[in-house]
Amino acid sequence: MREFGYRRALGVSGAVALLDADPEARYLGGGTNLVDLMKTGVERPARLVDVRELPLNHIEPAEDGGLRIGATVTNSDLAAHPEVRRRYPALAQAVLAGASGQLRNMATVGGNLLQRTRCGYFADVASPCNKRSPGSGCPAIEGEHRNHAILGASGHCVATHPSDMGVALTAFDARVSYETADGPGEIPLSGFYLPVGDTPHLETALPPGALITGVTLPPVPAAAHSRYRKVRERASYAFAIGSLAAALDVRDGVVRDVRLAFGAVASRPWRARTAEDVLTGSPADAETFAAAADAELAAARPLPHNGYKVTLMRNLVVAGLSELAEEATR
Repeated sequence: MREFGYRRALGVSGAVALLDADPEARYLGGGTNLVDLMKTGVERPARLVDVRELPLNHIEPAEDGGLRIGATVTNSDLAAHPEVRRRYPALAQAVLAGASGQLRNMATVGGNLLQRTRCGYFADVASPCNKRSPGSGCPAIEGEHRNHAILGASGHCVATHPSDMGVALTAFDARVSYETADGPGEIPLSGFYLPVGDTPHLETALPPGALITGVTLPPVPAAAHSRYRKVRERASYAFAIGSLAAALDVRDGVVRDVRLAFGAVASRPWRARTAEDVLTGSPADAETFAAAADAELAAARPLPHNGYKVTLMRNLVVAGLSELAEEATR
C-alpha cells in the first residue's frame, strides 16, 4: 500500500482547495470502497482529504417540495429517515438491500454514487482492464462475465455499476450538487454517469476536483407507491445480479405515471425510458408489463454467459409492477 498523507477538511471550500492543490489527492468519506481499493493497489492517492465531518449530513425539504440529502448522510440514516420512507420507499429499500449494517453506518451518500465496479478483472492489478489501465483490454468479454452488463456496454468494457441506492435515485430524477474551485454546480443523475464508449476510465461528468455536496430528490407523487427488488446469489451482503426500482400510479386500471430503473445490467443505473413510454396510458396488467420489459430489453446485447439477465429483468419488471398495481386497487 502506497504511503499517503492525510488532512481533515474544515469546510467545503477548504476541502476543494486541498484537492485543487494536489491532483493526486482523493476525498475520503466512509472509505468503504476507496480504502479497499487502496489495499489492492487499484487506487494510489498521494493524500486523503477527510470530508466526513463537513456539515453535509442533513436531510431537509428542498425549495421545489422535494428532499435535499447531504453528501455525508450515512446510508443507515438515509434509510431510516421518515420522509424518505414515506415519500420514496424504494430508496429506503434499496439502501437496506446494500451491504451490511456496519457498512451502512459508515458509507455516505456521496461515496455511494462514486463507488467503482466490483468486476474481478478491475480489482486485480495483475490483469488488464481498460477502466483501470486505458488501452490494456477487457478480458471479461472472453472470460468471466456472468454478472456483467447486457445494456449500454461496449467492446472496451462490460463492467456493471454496483450501487443499489443509485438505481432508486435514477428512477426519481435526482440531481447531484457539487462544489469546485470555480463555484457550485449541479448535474441530473441521468447525465452524471458517462456512457462507456471507448473511454470506460472516464466514469462521471463531475469536473476535476469536484466535491459532491448533496443530492436533491424532486417531488414525485408516484414515488410514494414504489419498491425496490434485488436479485443476488445469496440472501444478504451480496451485490445484485439484477435489480429494479419501480414506481407506479394507476387510476381506473390505467397507468398514469411510472418510473423504472434497472441495476446491475449496465455501467450505470439504467433508466428504462422505453418501457415507461410503453406503459404510460396503457392498461396496468401483466401483459402490458411484459411488453414494456421486452421493448426495453430489445437493446440488450448479452455475452455468452450472461443472457439469463434478460429473462431475469423481464420477470422482475412484471413481478414488481404487478405487485404495485395490486396495491393500487386495495
